[in-house]
Amino acid sequence: MTEQGFAEPTGAAELEERRASALAEISREMVRLYKEQFGRGPTKARTDFAGPDIVVCTLEDSLTPAERKLAQLGEHQRLRDTRMYFQHVTKKEFCSVIEAVLKRPVRAFVSGLDTEKDVSAEIFYLARETGGDSSD
Repeated sequence: MTEQGFAEPTGAAELEERRASALAEISREMVRLYKEQFGRGPTKARTDFAGPDIVVCTLEDSLTPAERKLAQLGEHQRLRDTRMYFQHVTKKEFCSVIEAVLKRPVRAFVSGLDTEKDVSAEIFYLARETGGDSSD
């Protein structure tokens, strides 16, 4: 197994293709979850590894019209609190996406939102893989 939990590929190009496909699938699923949870999906989504055990999903332009109005009124903390509450109660659904695609358990989930720029980040900390070289 490789650091990202994929079966050993026959070449570097195949590994990169699998990795890109998995990250694209995670982005699509995050857009789907946002649409399901908030009634509107982001128009931009990107997922990347930030090292072997961290996955970062960045989503832009996801605020609903009502949420945009809260931001315009300066109610940024109220908006963040509402979004963070929904992220908390749907943690299982968000983590399930990562676990299904990468075949690795999520040990921690952190969600953030810039209400002025309409950019969200979903950060997943993966459990370290067992077996193989355990050096850092």
